[in-house]
Amino acid sequence: MILYSLRCEQAHQFDVWFRDSSAYDQQVSEGVVVCPQCGSQKVEKAIMAPRLSKGGSEEPVTEAPEAEGQQVPAEKTGEPATPAPEGAQELQQKPPSEAEVRQALRSLRQYVEANSDYVGSSFAEEARRIHNEEAPERNIYGETTPEEAEELEEEGVPFARVPWVSREDA
Repeated sequence: MILYSLRCEQAHQFDVWFRDSSAYDQQVSEGVVVCPQCGSQKVEKAIMAPRLSKGGSEEPVTEAPEAEGQQVPAEKTGEPATPAPEGAQELQQKPPSEAEVRQALRSLRQYVEANSDYVGSSFAEEARRIHNEEAPERNIYGETTPEEAEELEEEGVPFARVPWVSREDA
């Protein structure tokens, strides 16, 4: 799974999870990806730096963008800062509304359900089997107890806790 920061033609920024980069390309070309604020289907990737972890309890490391045209913060290059586009600072400082958060969570739930296998309360067991290569690698979702989640973390099994909106809200 990959998280892209996207921007619509109205300069609204939002994040969307995709199975991989080709899934992003396909969904954007089909008009499936829409801005949660204005509904625009004209979206593109926003400039972002991937956050990588070296493992353990170290702080995440941010890699510098390598593609031509991407910007690096001035404090990293020693060069003067490039001014942000008009209105960009306002977008970055304005927290999302409750409706925007609910829409993002609805989109996330729909994406996960469409691109993952539901394993119910067997999530911890199945995640462990996939991690140990005892089951085919695939995206799964389900439920765990707090104790099971802690055990998965201690064992180094990768997973993410996702705030799940109820079906009534979805």
